[in-house]
Amino acid sequence: MSEDKIEPSVTDSLIFELLPVKNRFLYCWRILIKMFSFALFGAGTVLISIIAFPLMKLIFHRKERFQKAARHFISVMFRFFVMVMTVLGVVRLTIDDKKRIRNLKAGIIVANHPSLLDVVMLISYIPNADAIVNAGLAGKNIVRSIINNLYIPNSLSYSELVERAVKSVQSGNVLIIFPEGTRSLPTGQNRYKKGAARISLASNCPVFPVYIGGNEKRGLRKHDPMFLFNAHDRYRYNLYMKDAVSPAGYKSLPEPAAAKRMTERIHELLCDENNKDCILDKNPDNPIFK
Repeated sequence: MSEDKIEPSVTDSLIFELLPVKNRFLYCWRILIKMFSFALFGAGTVLISIIAFPLMKLIFHRKERFQKAARHFISVMFRFFVMVMTVLGVVRLTIDDKKRIRNLKAGIIVANHPSLLDVVMLISYIPNADAIVNAGLAGKNIVRSIINNLYIPNSLSYSELVERAVKSVQSGNVLIIFPEGTRSLPTGQNRYKKGAARISLASNCPVFPVYIGGNEKRGLRKHDPMFLFNAHDRYRYNLYMKDAVSPAGYKSLPEPAAAKRMTERIHELLCDENNKDCILDKNPDNPIFK
């Protein structure tokens, strides 16, 4: 690493210019606070798993009542976590329509996936959030208690996964899906999968696309070391609610064709090329802005 610049690598983004660090002290401070925040998140998860959830199960005997209360509790805890990171100067979250996203029911949120904290930002404002999650987290990670109690592991058979997802959204929950299946590469989004469209068609519930914009999330992107940070600023998360995609307009097509067409529409709404105004720190020399 040079005296005043972060050296480029093969994974550096095509969307954001690789800028020099303006204030090295502030840069190091933000990295330390980020590490502290993740440690706080881990400690909070342990306390929720061994104290909060057992107590809630004693109070709410029925599984449906427990899950409703627990999802709301997780949303509040995630909002507190975001608030702590905001106060400490490492994150800023803005949502173009907070009232709308808070009041969503019986639908599917699909979003691009630029960073590690995307699901935290979404759930912090969605008290009835469900999600399809990596089954690896449900087996060995410290968050396994939360995941196994509240969310849908992607290790289920296709028919069982769809059945549980349909039941969840039809009961009023908002299912969060990242159609890329994993975090975006710094060089651009991954190919979109059709799962969200298929669940929407099976449940007759709408898809609510949310574009996650803001500045570069260096240090939270796929394959990035955790000790990196945005060179100039705190992490800025700008969430933009797009027009809902209704399955009704695709019902006349065979299911495979309908799912493909819906997915293409979702990609059109969420691809970086169509959301230039949602991205800060634009570099006009990069291909995405030409």
